[in-house]
Amino acid sequence: MTASELRQKFIDFFKEKGHTVIPSASLVPENDPSVLFTTAGMHPLVPYLLGEKHPGGSRLTDVQKCIRTDDIDEVGDKFHHTFFEMLGNWSLGDYFKKEAVEWSYEFLTSREWLGLSKERLAVSVFEGDKDAPFDEEVYGIWLELGIVPSRIAKLPKKDNWWGPAGLTGPCGPDTEMFYWTGGSDVPEKFDPSDNNWVEIWNDVFMQYNKTVDSRFEPLSQKNVDTGMGLERALAVVDGFDDDYRTELFLPIIKKIEEISGKNYEESTKEFRIIADHIKAAVFAIADGVSPSNKDRGYIVRRLIRRAIVKARGLGITNNFTSDLAEPVFETYAGVYSFSLQEVISELQKEETKFRKTLEEGLKLIASYKQIDGKVLFDLYQSFGLPVEISLEEAKNCSAVIEGETMKQFNDLLRAHQELSRTASAGMFKGGLSDASDVVTKYHTATHLLNAALRKVLGDHVYQKGSNITAERLRFDFSHPDKMTPEQISAVESLVNDQISANLSVNREEMTMEDAQSSGAIGVFESKYGEKVKVYTIGQAIDDYFSKEICGGPHASRTGELGRFKIIKEEASSAGVRRIKAVLE
Repeated sequence: MTASELRQKFIDFFKEKGHTVIPSASLVPENDPSVLFTTAGMHPLVPYLLGEKHPGGSRLTDVQKCIRTDDIDEVGDKFHHTFFEMLGNWSLGDYFKKEAVEWSYEFLTSREWLGLSKERLAVSVFEGDKDAPFDEEVYGIWLELGIVPSRIAKLPKKDNWWGPAGLTGPCGPDTEMFYWTGGSDVPEKFDPSDNNWVEIWNDVFMQYNKTVDSRFEPLSQKNVDTGMGLERALAVVDGFDDDYRTELFLPIIKKIEEISGKNYEESTKEFRIIADHIKAAVFAIADGVSPSNKDRGYIVRRLIRRAIVKARGLGITNNFTSDLAEPVFETYAGVYSFSLQEVISELQKEETKFRKTLEEGLKLIASYKQIDGKVLFDLYQSFGLPVEISLEEAKNCSAVIEGETMKQFNDLLRAHQELSRTASAGMFKGGLSDASDVVTKYHTATHLLNAALRKVLGDHVYQKGSNITAERLRFDFSHPDKMTPEQISAVESLVNDQISANLSVNREEMTMEDAQSSGAIGVFESKYGEKVKVYTIGQAIDDYFSKEICGGPHASRTGELGRFKIIKEEASSAGVRRIKAVLE
């Protein structure tokens, strides 16, 4: 089956089920600074999942272009991708679990549609906890469809729960479908940790609203949000255990072989990274994102530069990225339209620029007598040189590599990735445009502002969005009314009092559950049990003005911030106000 046939089959199937076909949104979210790219099929539909009426009705289906950058370092295996297409169907308060599950099964197994073997299917369902019960309904539906109990895994929130996106909002259990790709002997029991079981579809059931006091109340509008990754589904349908062998990547792989004179089997990981990164860069540039040092542009620059370094390892020393744009263009001709020449122009400019920088970085390494973690990180950040390249060149130059080098580098890299992940997964979760001192100070100021708003206006106030630049902070928060001049003055004074007190800013690491129970506020994601950072601003850990879950970074003391001044208070959306402020 071709990719075009798979896309069309999916759309046709759900059209038959009464769904309206909607087009893919841009990779650049419209009127939404909360994320750098459209990261999932549901992203453009959030207002409608929250109750707004969609012009297409209550049943929708689409194929959505997506870019995810929080796991760029995972690319290189068989199934991780930066750019991908998500096949989705949506119920906005219409059908629910029974129809969603039965239709997923029908599309996957019916000979008229994908015709996958029922014997190779396994599923997972939400096991239940103190917040919501075991999803007995979905479990029962799968049994009725013929999935045996040993092929149904009951898993916790971290595996089978969606949302909410913030502290409060719509959320619910999901059920995921897996297909065995490990050969003819299919295990009787489903083991989710076995990578031969490939996840191919996810049905999310938004049936709860999480309240400010962490209760889960039934939603009046219950939604279905489903997603099937085209690349992974195509590989499964066509019998590949490697997404990069499908027609969506093979022409790019062949071109890399031609340019490098090497075979895919010889350098599989490098080929995958190059093919993935250039494809993602092509689509991002086509949607108007040029390589740069900021925000979306930085992500595109990082993708291109990482591909160039990997290609250098294959012996490719001349410009090649524009040559790979052509098979990408040909593969998606008739599906998405964009100007190939404009994309090629951007790629050529960036590659030419980076090759000069790359050579400078390699020369710099040759000048060092010894190498430590900070040198490696500076080379990584300033020149885009992966640590393995820097270490290899350092050894060739007989430089001394200090014993703690890798630990120091990894610590610095981890802090850098935290920032990058905050920006790419959602600027509302940190809102940092860069990691400069002034931006760091503004970030700390948003914590003081959040706490002051809650003290002046009430505990109903929660962060709804944040965007920070070197010039100002912008902070969105839940509040039904326009603030009075007296309230604005009180908040401003309260923040400045904390700055004058020169309070310490302390960081602790704990599980998400411990953070919640400690009184910390913030964006609580669905991955319960993982370690999070909690920043406390106060005289002591137990005597605090502000306590929030946050990725950082922050000033060490509030006295570093300067004078805080609110320059504007306005409406952002229904029930959400926005403050713009500066540090003088």
